[in-house]
Amino acid sequence: MIKGLRRVFDHLYKTVDHKYHPVVESFDTIHFTPNLITKSGSHIRDAADLKRTMMFVIFAMIPCLLFGMWNVGDQHVQAAMANGAELEGWILPTFGSGFWGKFLYGASGVLPLVIVSYVVGLAVEFVFGIIKGHSLHEGYLVSGLLIPLIMPIEVPLWQVAIAVIFAVVVAKEVFGGTGMNVINVALTARAFIFFAHPNSMIGDKVWVDGFSGETSLGKLATKINDSAALEQFSNDTFMSTILGVEAGSIGETSVVAILLGAAFLLITGVGSWRIMLSFFLGGLSLAYIFNLVGPGIDNYYMQLNPFHLLFLGSFMFGMVFMVTDPVSAAQTNTGKYIYGFLAGFLSILIRVLNPAYPEGVMLGILIANVFAPTIDHYVIQANINKRKKRAKLAATAA
Repeated sequence: MIKGLRRVFDHLYKTVDHKYHPVVESFDTIHFTPNLITKSGSHIRDAADLKRTMMFVIFAMIPCLLFGMWNVGDQHVQAAMANGAELEGWILPTFGSGFWGKFLYGASGVLPLVIVSYVVGLAVEFVFGIIKGHSLHEGYLVSGLLIPLIMPIEVPLWQVAIAVIFAVVVAKEVFGGTGMNVINVALTARAFIFFAHPNSMIGDKVWVDGFSGETSLGKLATKINDSAALEQFSNDTFMSTILGVEAGSIGETSVVAILLGAAFLLITGVGSWRIMLSFFLGGLSLAYIFNLVGPGIDNYYMQLNPFHLLFLGSFMFGMVFMVTDPVSAAQTNTGKYIYGFLAGFLSILIRVLNPAYPEGVMLGILIANVFAPTIDHYVIQANINKRKKRAKLAATAA
């Protein structure tokens, strides 16, 4: 089978017009190691090329994707029962409202978002690949799945398509393609929909398919009016937040599924523990500061348990899959600590102090993306200055 597939690609190289070779090469190098090698000098051969590294990230997101499919169905069933409505459609009446019925119902809503994201995004990548004469950029293999996972289930497909085009062209291709983008592509797509079509991203009508359903962050902003209600909210939602059985963006609700992905990325060496740790500490430190001053302020985000505040919304998903983007993040080891801490700090700052936007992670990470090159510059410059001082001291001593 492998040899047959190899013959197919070899035949395509001979028969397809040369200008379309980047398209053929893109699919070829997904299945086989690139046949372009250096001719001289010493070098190390490693099977973990960029495409395979991106596949590791996709594997890490699979728990979030699968749980998100089930959770969409579960939220729909719960909302239908609460409203006394019938479970419409062929999936739930056929398979029932058990595990498989919920999972298949959720998959019927999630998979179209995934398909649109990949089809539209890869089409843009192929167009630029043909124009520029290079193979498909590997980065969109990850962005194509990230984008659906950070969307609410009710977002229209045409808006996702436009957001994908905008993100790939404006956030990546105009900077030179994969490896050159300044800001995270997936978050750019979400930001585009958020600012261009805010009704598709906020409110209580976008999270549960067919019914209204607020996220925990939304409830905390609008339904909590005293300390007793806050305590009841914390007791009722803490475990559901950990497990992810609540309304929210498709792949962002389950802390358990996210941490499974984080473990895989750290074990394989793909994810940066420095950025993840500093991002968490940045958010946690500000959450604790708010917690100390919160009792005297009419803001119940400040009074919530700091860990609970971090587990809500997209903070954990952003920590594992967004802020760690190796292109838009800081590159130096010291810079990674500063960059991650800044992103986590800003995420909680925006979430708590901006009443119009009870999330903050998207903007926090995008702002940190912009500062990442500056952070690296000053880290490198500080290192250069230290070396100059050491050299000057050594020359003086001599």
